[in-house]
Amino acid sequence: MKHARIHLAGVTQDAIERDGQLLLWDGRLAPFDAVTWLPPLAPVAQPRTILALGLNYADHAKELEFKAPQEPLVFLKGQSALTGHRTTTKRPPDVQFMHYECELTVIIGRKARNVKRDDAYAFIAGYTVANDYAIRDYLENWYRPNLRVKNRDATTPLGPWRVDIADVPNPMELALQTTVNGKVTQSGNTRDMIFDIPFLIEYFSSFMTLRPGDLILTGTPDGVVDCRPGDVVVTQIERLGALMNTIE
Repeated sequence: MKHARIHLAGVTQDAIERDGQLLLWDGRLAPFDAVTWLPPLAPVAQPRTILALGLNYADHAKELEFKAPQEPLVFLKGQSALTGHRTTTKRPPDVQFMHYECELTVIIGRKARNVKRDDAYAFIAGYTVANDYAIRDYLENWYRPNLRVKNRDATTPLGPWRVDIADVPNPMELALQTTVNGKVTQSGNTRDMIFDIPFLIEYFSSFMTLRPGDLILTGTPDGVVDCRPGDVVVTQIERLGALMNTIE
């Protein structure tokens, strides 16, 4: 099932996709363009921890002239960085290079500590799409992206849907694609991750507790390009939907 979190007529609520529209809690149907889309977080399980992977696709590491990492390169994000589908993201006026990153995002479904990789999927509630914008001008070190690179307000669109794990039988075989103003600029597949989802859950849970609602952004393949004001960026993942964002 595809779940959304939306704001309509002064009310924030969950909705589900039904025949190309949104089915609201009171049984009404609303068109997609009639609502404000919010990050599709579970209302009873907001993320305490947002983990994001860097250089988790070998082709992206090569694109940036780095060797593939030997262990996960991870940084933390604040919840204020998240924004929803069909929203805008600001490009600071002084920057020379700001690019999207289409990423499969894992939503943790139950408390996880010392999980073995064979059991990892039992701790997942579902998946969504993230566009984890990076401002390369502010980057001091690819291995330690500072706050201004990845934690600016509303620089990580998330959505449009929260898709149940049962509807994604193999998350390690999903096509990813990004378009800028309708032109395909990035394509890849989750099978090309260096560290797959079971590995990441085993790895993180070996030294920290993952809780319901926590997020893991799993990295992006190669093909990132500079995004300018006015550009419409769509990051799309098979089975999960197409997340639209506009640069202003």
